[in-house]
Amino acid sequence: MRGLAVGLPRAQICAMLPLSVLDLSFTTTATSGAQALRNSLDLARLADRLGYRRYWVAEHHNLPSVASGAPEIMIGAIAAATHHIRVGAGGVMLPNHAPLMVAERFKVLEALYPGRIDLGIGRAPGTDPLTTLALRRRQDGRGEDDFLERFQELMLWKSGAFPENHPFRKIRVMPEDVPVPPVWLLGSGEYSARLAGEVGLGFAFAHHFASLEAEEAMELYRESFRPSTWLERPYAILATAVVCADSDEAAERLAATADHAYIRRWRGDYGPLVSPEEALAYRYTPSEEEARRANRRRLFVGSPDTVARHLGAFARAVRADEIMVTTAIFDHAARKRSYELFARAFGLVPPATSQGTP
Repeated sequence: MRGLAVGLPRAQICAMLPLSVLDLSFTTTATSGAQALRNSLDLARLADRLGYRRYWVAEHHNLPSVASGAPEIMIGAIAAATHHIRVGAGGVMLPNHAPLMVAERFKVLEALYPGRIDLGIGRAPGTDPLTTLALRRRQDGRGEDDFLERFQELMLWKSGAFPENHPFRKIRVMPEDVPVPPVWLLGSGEYSARLAGEVGLGFAFAHHFASLEAEEAMELYRESFRPSTWLERPYAILATAVVCADSDEAAERLAATADHAYIRRWRGDYGPLVSPEEALAYRYTPSEEEARRANRRRLFVGSPDTVARHLGAFARAVRADEIMVTTAIFDHAARKRSYELFARAFGLVPPATSQGTP
């Protein structure tokens, strides 16, 4: 991993970088889908108390390892269960939805929880081709990549700037007196980085599964950035995977689950997370072991000091403005502990004692 300033003091590396959560509502061999959703609510309450800035939930379909396919519903439930933290989609997969419906749903959320909602937009469908067909076959049926067209329409619903002669100008998106919340573009490649910059939106880079180097994506976004009505200066979130425990050894044990899950996905198997014991008992083939080791470049594992030193330096090297963490741990209590230790390592201050609102 490039740019790691291993010798810097932790306080210097980590000073005041906001931290956020990306939650996929993972199922496990011991956790049902319903319990995984309840665990998300529990983790969100903890993140709110600890001082995390955002809690984003993902949209995936037909994946046995991910319980939530409806981020809007989860956002409403999480916002109702928390007090300070911003809650959003990480993200809404726009190819699956009519832009008008997205605007309506998020205006409702913004009306109910003003100033606390984020709308992250993704370009991929978040599923396999057959499920994509099922999601879209009652729409216009063109079957082409029309993301840019949908995205442009969504931004017109947000700005209300349809041309005078456009028929959609007559449509009133309710509640009319509430804005569409801040829009973020999510991505793992050059396309989203460049588009986010050109339209002047915040950018969240999915380092945890991207093939593009984070430094390249972040630089492309900043070079492409043009100030807009919504954002004067570029703002880039680094989304990455972390497993944190009281010691490096304990973290490595927990991370065996994440290693195993990655190799299963690499083979096209999206089953629930397995326990560290089952993961450690698995014997990787030489090609699987090579893939596992390569993926470790995108996974930060260790004690609070170890994770803060390496991830903090990496985030600064790529000029991230914020770190968003996803954590695939089998045991819910251990997952919560990981976020607690991570918050402590980066010096988060709980909202009740913080200076001002993040």
